[in-house]
Amino acid sequence: MIKNVLLADDDREMLTVLEEGLQIYKDSFSILLASDGLKAVDSLKKNLISLVVADLKMPGMDGFELLAHIMEHYADIPVIIITGYSTPEMENLAREGGAVGYIAKPFLIENLAHQIMTTLRKESEGGTLHNVSSGMFLQLVEMEQKTCTIRLEDKFSHENGVLFFLEGELLDARVNELQGENAAYEIFSWDQVNLSIQNGCALKVKRIFSEMQHLILEAARRKDEEVIEDIRPAGMQEAQPLEPDPVDFIVAVKAKIETELGPSCGLEDIYQDNSWDRRVLQLSRAGVFFNIGELEMGYIDKGEDKDFIVLPGENITVISVNPKCPRDKLLQILSE
Repeated sequence: MIKNVLLADDDREMLTVLEEGLQIYKDSFSILLASDGLKAVDSLKKNLISLVVADLKMPGMDGFELLAHIMEHYADIPVIIITGYSTPEMENLAREGGAVGYIAKPFLIENLAHQIMTTLRKESEGGTLHNVSSGMFLQLVEMEQKTCTIRLEDKFSHENGVLFFLEGELLDARVNELQGENAAYEIFSWDQVNLSIQNGCALKVKRIFSEMQHLILEAARRKDEEVIEDIRPAGMQEAQPLEPDPVDFIVAVKAKIETELGPSCGLEDIYQDNSWDRRVLQLSRAGVFFNIGELEMGYIDKGEDKDFIVLPGENITVISVNPKCPRDKLLQILSE
C-alpha cells in the first residue's frame, strides 16, 4: 500500500518545494498538502494518513495545537515538526507533546525524506499481506492476543481503514470520518484486503465494546441487506412464504430420507420457501468471509419444537424436523 504523508505549512512556496523535492519517493509514499492546521485536521478526517509533517507557526491552528489534536484523536499517526523559529525549548516542547522528529529550517530535503522513510518503516514492521481474507486474519490476531495497529486497503474499492488491538482486544476502528463500531462494520464488509501490521498500539481510548464475532456477523448482515435491496425490483415486497410445493425434487428428497431412516425419523415437512433468502445470504456471506466457502446446506436450531435444514438454490428448499431426529445421519444423506 502506498502511504500518505500530509505536509502542513502556511508557506505555499515551501509546500511546493517540498512536494516537488519528494516526488522521487513517490513509489514509497504520496504527498497531501494542507496550508494550515485546520485544513490538516480536515484532511485527517477524509484520508488515511500515515505521517504528518507540520510547521509550528501557522494561522488558525498552529503546529503545537495540531500536534495535540493528533495525539488525542489519531495517536497512531507520527508527527515530524519543522520550524524556522527553532529553540531548544521549542524542541523539548514538541517532543514532550508527542512529536517523533524535529527539524529546524532551513534543511535539506534529503534529511526530511530520511526521517519520513525511517518513520514509515515502523508502520509495517510486523509485516504486510496482500489479497487476504480479513475475517480469518483478524480472528488469528484475537486468538493470539496480539497488540498491534493494522492498516487495511479494500482490494476492490481501494478504501483504507485502521484497526487497533490491545492484547487481542479490538479497541477502535477508523475509516475516513467513521470511528468505532460503524468503522468496524465497514472494514469487516471488505472481502479481500491488503494490510500492513505495526507492532504496538498507541491508542489508549476504547470505543468498541462488542465482541469481534458479533461485529463480523453484523457487517455481513448489513452487506447482505444492501445486496438484497440492489437486486429487488422496484415496488417488490419482502418475499412471502410459498405454499408447500410437491415438485419432483421435494418428493425425491422425502422418499430418500424415509427410505434411509424410516418413516419415524423425525421428518415433519419439506417445502420451498423463498422468504429464507435473507438468512441464506447471511450464512453464505459469513462462510465466504471466514474463508470456509459458500453455504451448501444449513442446519438451524431455533430452540423451538422443530429445527430446520435449508438447501440453497433458485428456490430455497426447507426441511422441518423434530429436534430429536438423527441429525448427523440426516445431513449425511442430504449431502450425498
